[in-house]
Amino acid sequence: MSETSLDGLRRPDSVQDQEALSLGTALRGMRETRGLSLSEVSARIKYSAVQLEYLEACDWSRLPEGVPLRGLVRNYARFLETDVDAVLKLLDDAVGPTRPRPAVTALGARRVLQQADMTPKGEPAHRTWAWLLLILVLFCVVGVYAVNRGWVPEQWLVFDWLKALRQ
Repeated sequence: MSETSLDGLRRPDSVQDQEALSLGTALRGMRETRGLSLSEVSARIKYSAVQLEYLEACDWSRLPEGVPLRGLVRNYARFLETDVDAVLKLLDDAVGPTRPRPAVTALGARRVLQQADMTPKGEPAHRTWAWLLLILVLFCVVGVYAVNRGWVPEQWLVFDWLKALRQ
């Protein structure tokens, strides 16, 4: 196996060779060729040594799925100065596609998503109007109280019914 490249790896001819060419063994081989321990790599790429050990053992059930797993493998491959795309291809071959899915593909779906995101899940949209109505009523009550107590100057009372409240 080459020190920093996956090009030197031969393609598997049998099931036993397929296991030998797994992502974990390739990463372990490159790490050991550089004379690095799991704790040294862990300190540099900020993933735990246990996660790196699970990755090298191809124990996918103990690792995150999707994009976080892809980030772990990408950072590990960058640290080992190897072909990141080739390592990510090995990852996709091992666990399936890990690329992030596009958020919205159709214009109609985009409008539905935006409307659905306006209110929190489970909370009816009419509660917003209820809060606004409550605040409006509160302002009116405070205003009438202020006029009744004489806290508002006489020249501000432009309507006769407001002047009647004062007396």
